[in-house]
Amino acid sequence: MRVSSTRPAPAPALRVVVADDAALFREGLSRLLAEAGFAVTAAVGDAGALLAHVAADPPDVALVDIRMPPTHTTEGLEAARTLRARHPGTGVLVLSAHVETGYALQLIENGATGAGYLLKERVADVTELSDAVRRVAAGGLVVDPGVVATLVGRRRVHSPLDALSEREREVLAVMAEGRSNQAIGERLFLSPKTVEAYVRSVFTKLGLHQGVDDNRRVLAVLAFLRR
Repeated sequence: MRVSSTRPAPAPALRVVVADDAALFREGLSRLLAEAGFAVTAAVGDAGALLAHVAADPPDVALVDIRMPPTHTTEGLEAARTLRARHPGTGVLVLSAHVETGYALQLIENGATGAGYLLKERVADVTELSDAVRRVAAGGLVVDPGVVATLVGRRRVHSPLDALSEREREVLAVMAEGRSNQAIGERLFLSPKTVEAYVRSVFTKLGLHQGVDDNRRVLAVLAFLRR
């Protein structure tokens, strides 16, 4: 007697749109994403084309260059804000060539779910890129480690950060990237219980209240770091 086994159908590939005015970068990024298992539904070179495509066929995530035509200043950031308002179901991952903490925090604070800011140099790491896209698609927050390092390293007079141990600073930095306790443990080679203890200690020393989810926790940490 033959017993048939029913395998669950594979999950559909996440659908993404790429918006960058540099053709080589745009095509290279699209190829990387496709090879990583994502469905690239469009690759466009300006904010207008991005908004039009998302309106016609909303993807799971839009990857947007922060500087696009015509002025190459903040067109991408403005387009990201528009997408957040008009299409809340579409995650937005902004890409930048430089660490610009102000722009990163504006994007994150204006959309407490499904948003991220990543340096273009991080794109070369396909695993890191794929993880960021998936986290944004799932409604998470992604903050580039470079932004976090800049915020943590800012000089302050009598900073409460001085009360943190070196290990607590490391936990704080990874937490601010939008990582879960499990991811913090994997990054720093710590057990789940140890991570929980460090996180509690960090919030206590900084006088912060832990959020009900990872996103609220990240927002609380970033609000503190930008002061």
